[in-house]
Amino acid sequence: MRRQEARSHEKFEGVYWIALEDGARRLSTKNLSPGDTVYGERLVKIGKTEYRIWDAYRSKLAAAILKALNFLPIVPGGKILYLGAASGTTASHVSDIVGEKGVVYCVEFAQRAIRELVDNVCENRPNVYPILADARFPERYRSIVGEVDSIYCDIAQPEQARVLADNADMYLKSGGGAVLAVKSRSIDVTMAPCRIFRQEVETLRKRRFEIRDTVRLEPYDKDHAMVSATFKEK
Repeated sequence: MRRQEARSHEKFEGVYWIALEDGARRLSTKNLSPGDTVYGERLVKIGKTEYRIWDAYRSKLAAAILKALNFLPIVPGGKILYLGAASGTTASHVSDIVGEKGVVYCVEFAQRAIRELVDNVCENRPNVYPILADARFPERYRSIVGEVDSIYCDIAQPEQARVLADNADMYLKSGGGAVLAVKSRSIDVTMAPCRIFRQEVETLRKRRFEIRDTVRLEPYDKDHAMVSATFKEK
C-alpha cells in the first residue's frame, strides 16, 4: 500500500491531486467544511487537511480540468457569480477553491434545487449565497450581487452564451473571467454539437469576450463543451 499524498494542481490554485493508497490519482479540493459531504463524495484526510474527491462524472468543471482546460478564472479569494447552480455539486467545489475570503453567488431557478442547495451546501458554507431567480433576467438580483471577478454559467436552456453575456454586462468587471458549459442538446437537438459550440463561441466574441480555451467533455458528458474566456476592457 502506498501512502496517500496531496499535490497542488500544476495550473490552478485551490485545486489538488490526491494520490490514493492504490496508486490512483484523483482531482480534489480542500474541504471548507471538514467532515461534511455534499453529494456522497469521498473525503480524504492527509495530515491536518481534509480533501474532497471531485467526481468528473458529476461535475462538468472537474471534467473540463481533466480534459486539460488551460484557463480557469476561479481562484482563492474570488467573487464568483454562478448561473445554474442546481443542488450545488460543482458550486461546493467552487466554494472550496475561493475559500473563506471568497464569495459564490448561486443563481438557480428551480425551487426544489435551491432547497437542496441551501440544505446541502449553504448551511455549512458561509461563502455561498443562494438566489432564487432566472438567469435570463440579471437585473432581478441586482440588489444582492455586485461586481464579480468571474462568472460560471451552466444553464439548460437556449441562448446560453447570450445569458452569460447579459450577466457579464451587468456584473463582471473588465478583464474578469468567464466559464460557459455549453449543453448542445438544450440548444438544438437537430444541429451537430460542433456547430452549436462554434455558434456559442461566436456569440461570446461579439459580446466583448476573448476566448481562452474550448474543450469537449466526452466521455464524462456527451455533447457538452466548456468554454473559458476573458471579458475585454471597455
